Amino acid sequence: MSINSQADTLLDVQADRSITIHDPRDGSEVGTLPCVAREQVALAISLARTVQPEWAATSPADRGAALRRAAAALREGAQELAELNTRETGKLLEDSLGGIEAGISTLEQYAELGPVHRGLSLRGAVTATDYTVAEPRGVAVLLTPWNDPVAVAAGLIGAALVTGNVVIHKPSERCPHVGELLGRLLQPAFPEGVLTTLTGGAEVGQMLTMETGVDVFAHVGSSATGARIARTASLTGAHVIRENGGNDPLIVDADVDPVWAASQAALGAFANSGQICTSVERIYVHRGIAEPFLAALVDEARRRNAGGIRQPLVDRRMREIVDGQVGEAIRLGAECLEGGSVPDGPGAHYPATVLAGCTEAMTVMTEETFGPVAPVTVVESFDEGLRRAAGGPYGLAASVLTGSIAHAQQAIAGLPVGTVKVNAVFGGAPGGSAQPRGISGAGFGYGPELLDEFALVKVVHISAPQEGA
Repeated sequence: MSINSQADTLLDVQADRSITIHDPRDGSEVGTLPCVAREQVALAISLARTVQPEWAATSPADRGAALRRAAAALREGAQELAELNTRETGKLLEDSLGGIEAGISTLEQYAELGPVHRGLSLRGAVTATDYTVAEPRGVAVLLTPWNDPVAVAAGLIGAALVTGNVVIHKPSERCPHVGELLGRLLQPAFPEGVLTTLTGGAEVGQMLTMETGVDVFAHVGSSATGARIARTASLTGAHVIRENGGNDPLIVDADVDPVWAASQAALGAFANSGQICTSVERIYVHRGIAEPFLAALVDEARRRNAGGIRQPLVDRRMREIVDGQVGEAIRLGAECLEGGSVPDGPGAHYPATVLAGCTEAMTVMTEETFGPVAPVTVVESFDEGLRRAAGGPYGLAASVLTGSIAHAQQAIAGLPVGTVKVNAVFGGAPGGSAQPRGISGAGFGYGPELLDEFALVKVVHISAPQEGA
């Protein structure tokens, strides 16, 4: 039996354990996929370890060429994959296509970066040579999310494979069909066993993290899951790369146009129905412009809601969590200015919601909400907004809207996060990468630096032999 045919059997067993997905737009059934069992997880890791040395011995140029083939295959299947993504997660079709295009671009970028991933020359004795060599870590397990499943997975797959690692990819149980199809599209570009996809629930991810044959884990998802992976990896010795949850603040200074600021806040809080790890999760607005800012933010939310809620949350379970946090905030004294209630009808829709008078006693201000909710606190000064924004255990990203270069520099220095965005809640140069802080993760999850995360550095020292030895 070939490695591929053995790997294919991973989806043919344990048929009594399965995942059924319903379209969050209307509740219709998308399909059912089986979950792999422990013995199949162990087999996948064993197969990966068997083929890894040969893949590591493949030249970086040839590994890059394989990534270009994978990118071409992904482009060929983009429409089918995007439609499936929309059916499984409710993501708008144009956004699904955009995520796939980003995945294609990332594979192509790593195809170019991999062959030029270089070491350093070191200064030693004149008659000696010292340098560093980057070597693959070995078997990489990638645990990817549902909110941008193709773009995130493609980036991690590309960086891991081009550096000579072999990959076992476990997609989110909220979009297993997308993950399974992505694997079928990409796998033929690589030798047998170099890329394996396993479907299943959280228990499959837990099985993978407990196996001793894994050399590196890359996890994009909740902080709680990321912390469990890191604790387990400390026992197995695996390296861990984590981009986890965020509770990203937005500070709105007194000197900005309140209508423009509200449009930025709405984009940050409501895009993808708030299901982005770097969404705006809490807003601190200066009292000097608080009234017009809130009025404009409510207008933004009403415009989205009146036009029909186009994008649902990923499922009703997520909607219950979001609505629970909104309800708690209202009970604790927040004023709901727009939205804030579960609509009638099928699916998992939730309206764009604006909450005023929020405090740190409310979960919407202290934890990741992952829904289209904009909780607002009015502050008396920029310093107060910065102090409040810098609080809490998360450290993924933060945004600042200000016309003051002094305040911008103060925020850049004072916010304990991996990314600070000034006067734009989204965007950034290509290839950007950051290290999350606190419970938001660890390590570079994107960009050229991700190649270093998937590699080990070996120092080489060569001296001439002594004469007469």
